[in-house]
Amino acid sequence: MGDARTRTGPGRLLIAVYGIFALAATSRSAVQIATRFDEAPVAYLLSALAAVVYVLATVALALSSRTSRKVALVACTVELVGVVTVGAVSLLVPQAFPDATVWSTFGIGYGFIPLVLPVLGLWWIKKTS
Repeated sequence: MGDARTRTGPGRLLIAVYGIFALAATSRSAVQIATRFDEAPVAYLLSALAAVVYVLATVALALSSRTSRKVALVACTVELVGVVTVGAVSLLVPQAFPDATVWSTFGIGYGFIPLVLPVLGLWWIKKTS
């Protein structure tokens, strides 16, 4: 069994929030890609990428092994870079995103949780390593 540090205490809440975002982003992107892909393919593919990142982070934090912490570190880093990049581009070049993604305008549609979540994830990984 792996080292349980990332899945104890506040880590449980972090994993739960990641799990909710994994489910929400996966569902959202699946519906968007299946029904309206031609309207905003870049936005919908970015939503799918976000879903994959959230799933990886959720599973990696829950497994809590040395290897899974490395996977979680990469997932949270990719997430942070994604939300900052997509957030900035969606503000500076709004026509690039005819429909919103989870990461658009730094996650404003989700109460900025997509911006805060990877910061908390990276902090928790560092704290428990």
